Amino acid sequence: MSDFDFSPLFRSTIGFDRLMRLADAATRAETGGYPPYNIEATGDNSYRLTMAVAGFGPDELDVVVKENDLTVTGKAKAEDDRQKYLHRGIARRAFERHFQLADHIKVTGAGLANGMLSVDLVRDVPEAAKPRKIAIAAGTAPQPQVEQKQAA
Repeated sequence: MSDFDFSPLFRSTIGFDRLMRLADAATRAETGGYPPYNIEATGDNSYRLTMAVAGFGPDELDVVVKENDLTVTGKAKAEDDRQKYLHRGIARRAFERHFQLADHIKVTGAGLANGMLSVDLVRDVPEAAKPRKIAIAAGTAPQPQVEQKQAA
């Protein structure tokens, strides 16, 4: 896929730089598919990210939210050298996955059970950002008074 140059759009827009960064990130190919994950809607305004992290313990995983970026990191501890594997099919390699969160999405918790890491998210729109109905006054609307003052 070819790279898109969004710089001409930056010249004529204000405040859309985050949107352009998201579009730029979406066009880049994702490197690797480890660990696999699901994103599900658990309600009208709630979501769950579930990642298959077999072999990792809670102390080897980090879930960090910074601004609108959710980062899940896994770093396996050194293993006991006394174990002798005939076949090793469970990958315990380090990973880092990034997820862009929409505005007003908050992480409410995380849990690890049966090799599955679950991260719960909720859309919490503040009252100021919700649509509100404006009352329409009957009759003529008052006209704003413009006063002229002499410059001091």
